Amino acid sequence: MADLSSRGSFFSVVQLFWFNGFAMGAYAGSLATIQARAQLAPWQLSTMFVVTGIGAIAAMQTGGRLADRLGARPVALAAVVPQLLAPLAVAAAGGFEWLLPACLLFGLGNGGLDISMNALAIHVEKARPRPVMSFFHGMWSVGNLMGAGLTVATAFLTGWDPVATMTFVLVAAGAAGIAVLASALALTPQTPPVVHTTETGQKAPLPKMAYLLGLMAIAFGLGEGTATDWSGIHVKAVTGVDSSTAALGVTAMTACMVVIRILGDRLVARFGRRAVVRAGGVVAVAGYLTTALATPLPLVLVGWGLVGAGMAVVAPQVYSVAGHLAGGRGLAVVVTFGYATFLAAPAAVGAVVTAVGVQHTMFLPACLLVGLVVLARVLPRPEDDPAGRLAR
Repeated sequence: MADLSSRGSFFSVVQLFWFNGFAMGAYAGSLATIQARAQLAPWQLSTMFVVTGIGAIAAMQTGGRLADRLGARPVALAAVVPQLLAPLAVAAAGGFEWLLPACLLFGLGNGGLDISMNALAIHVEKARPRPVMSFFHGMWSVGNLMGAGLTVATAFLTGWDPVATMTFVLVAAGAAGIAVLASALALTPQTPPVVHTTETGQKAPLPKMAYLLGLMAIAFGLGEGTATDWSGIHVKAVTGVDSSTAALGVTAMTACMVVIRILGDRLVARFGRRAVVRAGGVVAVAGYLTTALATPLPLVLVGWGLVGAGMAVVAPQVYSVAGHLAGGRGLAVVVTFGYATFLAAPAAVGAVVTAVGVQHTMFLPACLLVGLVVLARVLPRPEDDPAGRLAR
């Protein structure tokens, strides 16, 4: 088993992030076919999302505490199992009654792996000479793009047969999980237990700063959730292009996010987390203001690109500080805030869209993300960062 500072440990975390993103991309890319094949009503599709979310949040809360008590390795390895079985279960499910337990399984795997791989990443980052958290999250984004991209490529090769495409992609996600699990068993390092006790031996309360980090997670959950679900609809409504061209909105946002996440650790090492998150918030606000005011397609795409570039650096740094500050327990709280907002924000935004239209609605995340810029002051300065070794 590799030690925390080794290349093997680094690669083991990379592959866990990649697989989590790949499984999510494959699942999301198959949803339209799943709905059509099972003839799901809108309420049934919504119920699937709720069940997935409940499973994920429950696994995050449990997994974070187990990662502190047992170390992150066994939690991560255990979470890979439902994450790889769930796509296979979804592919085999013939109706709504079978899709619900498959979605619950997917949520449990996704939530458990999300919290445990982030806990692993924090320990690996602490053992290395430079920050690496942004790169790990970049690998999640790469996996997500590959999962969605495989759906498009398979559809082309199968003559746009939706069921064959869905089946192949979901089975591929399960097969990828088996390969990752085999590799992770050999490479994933054990992390030391994290003890939350006071000097008198009593259980220590969660640091108040964790809740401020949770507020930041709510802000970036809103920003990312809105961009992911509404960017394509926004581009189509504002510019008048067709649906295929409108997909350039989410493409611009995601592509910029991937690039900045892969390069983000260099920025953190040079300027520190506080400055990078504050700058990211400013860039995201500028992007949302652009989408709220511009109408030419190139300028609208620039706006969504700015949103992706700005939001890219926020989550990795907030999660990293939460884990260094309060271990898996604190990480679970912060990740849950962000995840729950990511799920709920698009629906709340939809209510505003109904009232004022999709373009003017983009002023809402722009205004709320100003709060993220203000809250960035709670992040440590480079010389005080718990991870150490940042800009001096």
